[in-house]
Amino acid sequence: MQIIPTALPQVLLIEPKVHGDARGFFMESFNARDFARATGLDVDFVQDNHSRSARGVLRGLHYQIEQPQGKLVRVVRGAVFDVAVDLRRSSPHFGCWAGAELSEDNRRQLWVPPGFAHGFLVLSESADFLYKTTDYYAPQFERGVAWNDPAIGIAWPLAADGIAAPQLSAKDAAAPLLAEAECY
Repeated sequence: MQIIPTALPQVLLIEPKVHGDARGFFMESFNARDFARATGLDVDFVQDNHSRSARGVLRGLHYQIEQPQGKLVRVVRGAVFDVAVDLRRSSPHFGCWAGAELSEDNRRQLWVPPGFAHGFLVLSESADFLYKTTDYYAPQFERGVAWNDPAIGIAWPLAADGIAAPQLSAKDAAAPLLAEAECY
């Protein structure tokens, strides 16, 4: 696998090795030994999740204030713009973001460490989004930050992809600004 740095040193873009020919392709989507060797991280994943969303859906920015989750995310159908935001007050990158397009074609993955909020915007007609987490979902600790907080300044590719306004859940539409959010 190849590790590609992002704007945030702990958020990693991962390109797995893909073996393909006229019949199709094969890739290891995760190998603990190779992941540890390439990233220097020894992680234990405890939960796998799969979501499907329509074009223009924006999910996030989500995190758990207790039982924070590291996430290894990827798209197996469609395309998304995926984002991680550093919410660790002690970090020199607090409030900064990194983003990348993940798609079924580029097969890239993003490592989102614990202590970061995560979200994505669906760019294709629909997208199947898969992710592994390092801790279990704990709804009582789930928090959010406004997707459009100007203090964070995420450059969501809305206009570039012909999306007038993202589709949000009621919870995401009511998420607080970073200045009001509970952070690490």
